[in-house]
Parts: sequence; structure tokens; C-alpha cells
Amino acid sequence: MPLDVHQFPCLSDNYGFLIRDRATGLAACIDTPDAKAILAELGKLGWKLSLILNTHWHPDHAGGNAEVAAATGASSVGPAEVERLIPVDRKVGGGDTVMLGETRFDVIDSGGHTLQHIAYHDAADHVAFVGDTLFALGCGRLFEGDAEQMWASLQRLAALPDDTRVYCAHEYTASNARFALSVDDDPALKARADAVFAARERGEATVPTTIGAEKATNPFLRAPLLAARVGAAGRAAHEAFGTVRAAKDNFKG
Repeated sequence: MPLDVHQFPCLSDNYGFLIRDRATGLAACIDTPDAKAILAELGKLGWKLSLILNTHWHPDHAGGNAEVAAATGASSVGPAEVERLIPVDRKVGGGDTVMLGETRFDVIDSGGHTLQHIAYHDAADHVAFVGDTLFALGCGRLFEGDAEQMWASLQRLAALPDDTRVYCAHEYTASNARFALSVDDDPALKARADAVFAARERGEATVPTTIGAEKATNPFLRAPLLAARVGAAGRAAHEAFGTVRAAKDNFKG
């Protein structure tokens, strides 16, 4: 049975995600960026929350755990690092599985943004919830990990089927597109950037994206192809990625 996904904006640029296993009616939230918004959306939908699925420990991803759990009775699942903020009921890492009713999520190690960051992949429904590892036309900052770790994580995500819908946690795409255009002149990127700018002018979300779209146009996944352009010719793939990531960190456009 399919997975229902309900996406809504919250905080300044986050997205909240409520998901429901249609076979059993069991629901979960991906992270807890804004507890009040999550509880309000649950009320509108009439869904009963059973799980909180955290991707990493940052407060805009796990800071609402206590309030959501207290209001719903949901149990929490996430990497051990979440306990820097609050205890979790079940600690998971890459290679583990999590069941929401009849929906199976494979846990993918996606460290780099934080050391124990994870993603949740529902292969049957071609869906991945990636937190702050992969963004539409971007990727997360390296707050804790290094370029080698993050490149390996991005490659694990890039290995998913091209039609996988990727739900990333922030609406950063217009900013990411402006940077991408500064390092890559591929016509497919230009066409996508124009579509992104138009969508944002209309107030439309640019999330979800797909693995195929990101492989084709995301400068961080294309870093080895851009190596010469960004001054990383002859370097290893993760070093080329690190050069592109550093350029984004300093980008002012």
C-alpha cells in the first residue's frame, strides 16, 4: 500500500513532513522542526502519530520531540547523537530498518552535516527523507564531518533509483541555484534554475526533488566534472567536492 506524504512549511525556511502508512493508518513525522505546527497539521488531517523519525540532532530537527511526544504518545527513533538534546526511544544507524505499519524504511548513513546524520528510504514507494544532507541543487554544510565523509554519503544517496522522490528539509533551492550557475554552465542547469526562480516567484515549493534531477544538475554531485572549473583539476572526487563546498560557503550571490 502507498505511503501518504503531507508537506508543510514551518519556521523560516524548514519543511515539516507527516507520513502515513495507508495500509494501517499509522503515521509518523520526519523530524520535529516546529511542534505546534506539527500538532496543528495532525489535527487537520485527523492522523494519529505513532513515530517521530529524526535525521540528526540539530534543534530545528529534534527540538520539538518532547512536545510532540507528550501530546501524541509517539515514540522516537533516530541516531544516537539526538541524545545531545533529548533521549530517543530507539537508536538507529546505517543498515538498520524501521517499520511504520507495513512501510519499511531502510536507514542510510548520511553523515557529514553532523557525524551521525541518517536518511530514511522507502524503496517500495520510491521516497527518501534526507534531512540536511542533500538539498535541491545543494547539500548541507559540513558542521561536524569532512568532505570525504559527506561525499561518501552523497554517493550512497545518488545510488538510489533516479525516480526516487527526495524530501529535503529546507527551501534553499533559489539560493542554491544562484551558486550553481556560478560554477556550472550546463544548459540543463540553466533551464532548471529558471524554473526554480519562476516557481519561487509564484510562492511554490521546490521540494521534493528527485535523485535523477540532482545527479543531472546539482553541482555537489557533479563536482568531479567541475573540478577544472573550480580549481580542483586532478584531485580526488571528494577533494573536488570539498572545493565546491568551500566555494558555496563563501558565496555572496
